[in-house]
Amino acid sequence: MRVTLLAFGMLRELMGSATTRLDLPAGATVKDVLERCRAVAPEKDGLWSSVAVAVNQEYVRAGHRLADGDEVALLPPVSGGVGDAPYVRIVHERIVPHEIIPALEQPEDGAVTIFDGIVRNHSRGRTTRYLEYEAYEEMALKKMEELTAEAISRFPVRNVALVHRLGRLEVGESSVLVAVFSQHRAAAFDACRWLIDTLKKTVPIWKKEFFEDGAVWADGDPFPAELKPSGSGERA
Repeated sequence: MRVTLLAFGMLRELMGSATTRLDLPAGATVKDVLERCRAVAPEKDGLWSSVAVAVNQEYVRAGHRLADGDEVALLPPVSGGVGDAPYVRIVHERIVPHEIIPALEQPEDGAVTIFDGIVRNHSRGRTTRYLEYEAYEEMALKKMEELTAEAISRFPVRNVALVHRLGRLEVGESSVLVAVFSQHRAAAFDACRWLIDTLKKTVPIWKKEFFEDGAVWADGDPFPAELKPSGSGERA
């Protein structure tokens, strides 16, 4: 099949053309297009990880399956710069911190505090095979965006990155990434701790743990009383 690739701004310069026709195998996805484009300028990892993609003028995710005749637009970060706005994502692909954090750094940052939540090989006294995360995805992303905005207003920090992965995760892979950028380390530490602790209590994401002898849903932290239907933590 053939699609039309549109590139804008700095991406147009990297690709060498504003419009390109791409021949792709049946079943190709947006991720396949991005990997092909990334090969043109692999040294720009930070930029490629911040690119948005629209198919037929609608934003899509990497797993979106393409059809013959589709128009695929590569969209660099909008005016203001990649380092000036919170980076909030829910992803189904591997989280790679060094592809995210450098693009967000600014010269005025004196500290970057990072929490990288990693799947460990044991839990509940048993060997962990893998984890699966699921979410009420639209609401989870909205709540994560609200958390980053609150962190920036609550703490003297410049910017925040908050990324959570869904789907199957193997031992050693990152499930959640929190990065806080600020002038001073104390604020960065405080904001990073507040973000991960609050995310665990308020964002609708659930974890299932798979062991050699079965699987269980993680208990999780209880919702704060003010978020429960009764408002008191008790049944209405």
